[in-house]
Amino acid sequence: MEDFISAFDTTVDDALFWLSDHAAFLFDGARALLEGLFDGLLWLLMLPPFYVVAALAALVAWRRLGALAAAVTALALIGCWAMSLWPETMETLALVAAASVIALAIGLPVGVLAGLMPRLDRALVPVLDLIQTMPPYIYLLPSIALLGFGPATALVATVIVAIPPAIRLTSLGIRHTPNEFLELGDASGVTPLQMFVKIRLPFALPSIMAGINQSLMMAFGMVVIAGIVGSGGLGETIYGAIRTLDIATSINASIAIVILTMLLDRVTQSFAGDRK
Repeated sequence: MEDFISAFDTTVDDALFWLSDHAAFLFDGARALLEGLFDGLLWLLMLPPFYVVAALAALVAWRRLGALAAAVTALALIGCWAMSLWPETMETLALVAAASVIALAIGLPVGVLAGLMPRLDRALVPVLDLIQTMPPYIYLLPSIALLGFGPATALVATVIVAIPPAIRLTSLGIRHTPNEFLELGDASGVTPLQMFVKIRLPFALPSIMAGINQSLMMAFGMVVIAGIVGSGGLGETIYGAIRTLDIATSINASIAIVILTMLLDRVTQSFAGDRK
């Protein structure tokens, strides 16, 4: 058994070395694309003054959650600025947004296919279980080896962690379309595309929105962990504060993360509620 484990470890190490030697141009390109997406989102977020971003966020909160939520949102974001953590807060938001876009672009279509194809759904279950039960740090190690330190590595690890909820809950929503409506569609002679767009998708939307919400929450958790690889943002701020025993800074950064997480959580939940 020990020989098998040793051989497996050697094979994995050799594979990583081979990839880094022979496919460096692919990973360099992937790193450039990922960092370009992150830099573009960060530029958009940092372009307006902080009070404009706070006002826009408060407007969204007001439209979705009410006046009290809007006031709390504005005050909370102003608090992030007052703690001198506005750039780090926007970096974290850019990381989460970039990772979530990529994760949902992969997870939602795969979830739809899994919902329509029971065999694919059964095959994906153990894979998703493995991804969700592995320690999050494990996804940083091969990313560091192939992409180096920086936002690209954080994005890859975050995407891996954020994909499973989108796949699971999208598949669940597609599979749980009431049979009587499917039978009605068949009796009406609708095409498979019409069946999906007009019957399956509307019933699946609450579950899909819940999957988007959970993917965002998983992305926030991983972005904080990924601060150890120099991702920037509040995660790196917390990691640096821990190394220097700067308790005040770590608490301030943690408060900022809670503010962002709660804001996005409540807003995405409100969209899910509209579909129920």
